[in-house]
Amino acid sequence: QVQLVESGGGLVQPGGSLSLSCAASVSIFSISVMGWYRQAPGKQRELVATLTRGGSINYADSVKGRFTISRDNAKKTVYLQMNDLKPEDTAVYYCKIDHLERTLSYREYWGRGTQVTVSS
Repeated sequence: QVQLVESGGGLVQPGGSLSLSCAASVSIFSISVMGWYRQAPGKQRELVATLTRGGSINYADSVKGRFTISRDNAKKTVYLQMNDLKPEDTAVYYCKIDHLERTLSYREYWGRGTQVTVSS
């Protein structure tokens, strides 16, 4: 059973920082892509950042230069450091992984989400 446990998030003032983490219950080497997505009220879920097993990173244009995705292989954890937060970053943030199943196909797994609110 693949589980993702997210932590971090909360309320922060504009310009502040927050760090999110997502711990996986499976070997990180069975994961092809780890990523963060977000969904604001009334909007579709959107990509924030992804990190492949090979180390390739992709960021949404709206967060480039402010957010950093990283991982700790030993802890099977992916992180999202968010700096210079803006009110438009307010959303529920979700962790997602693409996991290699026993069928040798990849399956997506999502965390439950963590709320990030940027407000003065």
